[in-house]
Amino acid sequence: MTERPFVVDVIIPAYDEAETIASVVREIPAGLVRRIVVADNGSRDGTGDRAREAGAHVVREASPGYGAACLAALASLPDDGDAVAFLVGDGSDDPRELPRLLAPLAAGRADLVIGSRFRGHIEPGAMPTFQRVGNLVATAGLTLRFGERVTDLGPFRAITRDAMRALPMRDRTWGWTLEMQIKAARLGLRIDEVPVTWRSRRGGRPKVGGTLRGSLNASKAILAWLRGAALGPAWDPR
Repeated sequence: MTERPFVVDVIIPAYDEAETIASVVREIPAGLVRRIVVADNGSRDGTGDRAREAGAHVVREASPGYGAACLAALASLPDDGDAVAFLVGDGSDDPRELPRLLAPLAAGRADLVIGSRFRGHIEPGAMPTFQRVGNLVATAGLTLRFGERVTDLGPFRAITRDAMRALPMRDRTWGWTLEMQIKAARLGLRIDEVPVTWRSRRGGRPKVGGTLRGSLNASKAILAWLRGAALGPAWDPR
């Protein structure tokens, strides 16, 4: 009897990533995923065209926000499938490490897998100090609230479709990643971390994590979700 394949779709939110998006799409291991969806979040530099040329499906979401782009891409996927993975479009994540994230899901050992840059390798200059500090504060809050050590809120992650459907995701900003981890913890889902690489940016201009202003804006959403985690499941900042 032939074993049924583990069906995976990949979502890549992107804003003005024309310099890198094609290489990111092409670095995803051949034959590993069913569909690659690039969520073009209002780009003005031809990001969508470069993504299509590289073989990705493109969904446009004009409303700004990382979470908004993710939600639009999710809505475009077929209802079936076993898992969905997320990574960034500027080349900071290494798509060749995707099998490492998917392995715990395919083996039935986890419902959500976070790619931890702090358990893996951060290339010199790839993450500013203020971003490291912000991540430390947020993960410490999660660890304190839910009792299991959390090391990263990284965007490189994979989740089963059943778990994704169980999470009423609503955040349309950079609070999306933390919302997912908080709601998964509240439901008692099995959350795992695997080490990944965070590469020095290969093109384009910094978006959120690479600028102080962007990090401060993201921190507002993250702090709102941390406050919600402290107050309990009845509180939702959205």
